[in-house]
Amino acid sequence: MVNYFRAFYYLCGLMKRAYWPVERLREYQNKELRRIVRYAYDNVPFYHNRFREEGVKPSEIDTVADLNKLPILRKDETRKNFDLFVSREYDVARLKMLRTSGSTGKPFHFYITGKEDEFRKAKHLRANISCGQKPRDKWVTITSALHLGETTRLQRLSDIFVPTHVSVFDDVATQISKISELKPDVLDGYSSSLLILSREIEKRGAETIRPKFVVGGAEFVGNSSQQSIEKVFDAPFYDQYACEEMERIAWQCPEKDQYHIDADSIIVQFVDENGEEVAPGERGEIICTSLFNYAVPFIRYSVGDVGAPSNEECSCGRTLPLMKVVEGRKDSFLLLPGGQVLSPMAFDGAMCMFKFHGNIDQFRIKQRKTDLFEFCIKMLANGRIDEKTVEQELLNYLWRTLNLNPDEVAFDVKFVEDLPLDTNGKLRKVISELGQTPNYM
Repeated sequence: MVNYFRAFYYLCGLMKRAYWPVERLREYQNKELRRIVRYAYDNVPFYHNRFREEGVKPSEIDTVADLNKLPILRKDETRKNFDLFVSREYDVARLKMLRTSGSTGKPFHFYITGKEDEFRKAKHLRANISCGQKPRDKWVTITSALHLGETTRLQRLSDIFVPTHVSVFDDVATQISKISELKPDVLDGYSSSLLILSREIEKRGAETIRPKFVVGGAEFVGNSSQQSIEKVFDAPFYDQYACEEMERIAWQCPEKDQYHIDADSIIVQFVDENGEEVAPGERGEIICTSLFNYAVPFIRYSVGDVGAPSNEECSCGRTLPLMKVVEGRKDSFLLLPGGQVLSPMAFDGAMCMFKFHGNIDQFRIKQRKTDLFEFCIKMLANGRIDEKTVEQELLNYLWRTLNLNPDEVAFDVKFVEDLPLDTNGKLRKVISELGQTPNYM
């Protein structure tokens, strides 16, 4: 049973810390880091062994900079040693189990305590409240079956910050019907689902879903797609970056310039291929240390994404550090012949300039081999453009734009009736199946 008084207490603290002086926030972060490190060493077998193997004492991790004394923790390592990650203080039968979405094809589960669950809910709300959400706003979220049962009876009775869930696996017509009936003030969901929804509404031309704002997350969609969503719903779109293990990591405020990092609950580092922290504005692998996960701690944990840190300040007045952009999962970077690496953001931007982009409903590109790409396209149902014409124009455009030789790389273009969602309810546009991580720096 969620303790809403405690969740409210957590929320009040989170809202205040967003405006703390930078030095005070840094001191708080270091204090919480020392606490979680000592706890993990004393209570979690994996970390006890890891520290001893590395010859590092918990007392040597005094500030955020000291985290670099520890190796990066990869997802495969957590899967192989999972029993060693659960704190000895807890009986797993009394903990709440969560599952990652498995966007890499390898989902895994972990546990949280009741207090951690309440803190996660409060942390989730901070971003939405900062964008203007009110306690009794009608909040509709398009999500997967994993989250459909999370709203409690007490939450529904109180009618305060209550999300109404619409299944991402419903057909788009059903989603539109349900959401239109609910008349949301806040529309929330996977970014790709919101984009698909907005395009269907635009085709119909007579829908009146008009939220105060739209919140997207779970995967990256480019600026043009975000602008398209804003145009259809006549409302601002705010992107949020999260993963199941950490909950919210970073989010856009109404200034929409960059992303505020939840630095009072997560330490975020950006590192190059050698594990060294990158300079502001440079791409880096995102490494997170949770300051609130005690049942299953995550220390120097790679979430599998790439982003860029920032040393700028936001005009909104919040002092939480900023990151410039989340560029997507490392397995969404395409490795071109000759060693060039293309981020999903860059590819999405390139597609927006394609001659027939306005005639394409959805697309997905998979890199099968270094020299072979599968390109699936779902065209809009207007029938005005011949598929052969689109294919030839697309091939010429890709070879020219990406500076590729047709003799060195092949694009297998397929026109499909539909692009099925991933098992987690997302629709990733760019996927690499190379089985290796390209040098994306």
